[in-house]
Amino acid sequence: MEQISMFDNAPVYSPLASRMRPESLEEFVGQSHLLGEGMLLRNLIERDQVSSMIFWGPPGVGKTTLAGIIANRTNAGFINFSAVTSGIKEIREVMAKAEEARHRGMKTVVFVDEIHRFNKAQQDAFLPYVERGSIILIGATTENPSFEINSALLSRCRVFVLKELSREELTALLKHALTSSRGYGYLKVEIEEELLDMIARFAGGDARTALNVLEMAVTNGEIHGDRTVVSREVIKQCIGKKSLLYDKKGEEHYNLISALHKSMRNSDPDAAVYWLERMLEAGEDPLYVARRLIRFASEDIGMADSRALSLAVAAYQACHFLGMPECDVNLVHTVIYLSMAPKSNSSYRACEAAKKDVRELEDEPVPLVIRNAPTKLMAELHYGEGYQYAHSTAEKMTRMQCLPDSLKDRIYYEPTNQGEEMVTGERLDAIRRWKKGETEGGKAQEREQKAGAGEQTEEFPC
Repeated sequence: MEQISMFDNAPVYSPLASRMRPESLEEFVGQSHLLGEGMLLRNLIERDQVSSMIFWGPPGVGKTTLAGIIANRTNAGFINFSAVTSGIKEIREVMAKAEEARHRGMKTVVFVDEIHRFNKAQQDAFLPYVERGSIILIGATTENPSFEINSALLSRCRVFVLKELSREELTALLKHALTSSRGYGYLKVEIEEELLDMIARFAGGDARTALNVLEMAVTNGEIHGDRTVVSREVIKQCIGKKSLLYDKKGEEHYNLISALHKSMRNSDPDAAVYWLERMLEAGEDPLYVARRLIRFASEDIGMADSRALSLAVAAYQACHFLGMPECDVNLVHTVIYLSMAPKSNSSYRACEAAKKDVRELEDEPVPLVIRNAPTKLMAELHYGEGYQYAHSTAEKMTRMQCLPDSLKDRIYYEPTNQGEEMVTGERLDAIRRWKKGETEGGKAQEREQKAGAGEQTEEFPC
């Protein structure tokens, strides 16, 4: 006789993140670039015209949820696969059923979570059924599909990139969870909006993490009559020190990164190391700091010491390999180097000046002389006519105009005299004078070009 436990009839507990999973597009939070009114993916779902696709994005942004919504909206059968637990045998069994359904005029949507975990043979097992239209494949992956999914399968799928949820979107999601009947609508939960903002910041764009932290906080809240009060101390226990050092507007977060950035710019390694450690002790993501160092290496050092960028990228990789706390010394190493390197913002100024022209001036066609002419028609239209091949000259450059006529004499890059850029500046000055015919070499080449002479022989005077 089977023994009956007192827990057999107990209700099954469902986590908050599971209970709050959206069931319709109207409930879905985020991804407005795909699901906003009039956006492509929304139109495909609403018109039931979904084809095979890949959802690529970080954890907790709604890939699985979106597949479930499609399943509810589309007039098709739905099969949920896990790349972790399914093999070729299971794939073939399901595909056989999908093929039978196709013969009966029914569509089958197959959702594969973590599709990047399937090996080549497993991915290939889907291919003939996708090609025949037996299934509509929807794959979800956190990895770049270009590297992790077979090109044959990828070419038959449309890739949709899902983004991290913004802090505002996560805060709105948390507020909804507190009032929804599927969430904590049955409780009187009191929690300051600032604490919700801390949770959203800690979650880093991951809705699942945000809801899990909220659930932990409410579970450990103090009960006062019919009220559940979530205090700052509870949030501290749930997410650690990181968000407690940042206010709801993120001012302290940006104050600290600004202090680090400006200390390095001012060649003050002691101050820079201090502000770096303040951020790390606060629980800041070391990869975030490393990304800022990469930006700094080009924005504030640039051509004055191009090795700075390589070191900053290496620091990012070191942080990725080691994580905290071991990677702190890699960041300190890099911060000291960047602080002591010669400074130049010429790359940044060139970037901003060119960007301004691109955005504000009329789009100019690419000059015919520097267009490729891979077809006969393009050659007949004078594509590439008059092109001068720099490697055929002794100087390894020509006086050919590469900018549009309206920008003919525009200068974006203006070198400083700092560090290695001094040498670059001297060379660039000589190049520009040579191209204007202001040097003997430039004048000689100009005469030869005008006379229709062949290959130039005079060396570039640098």
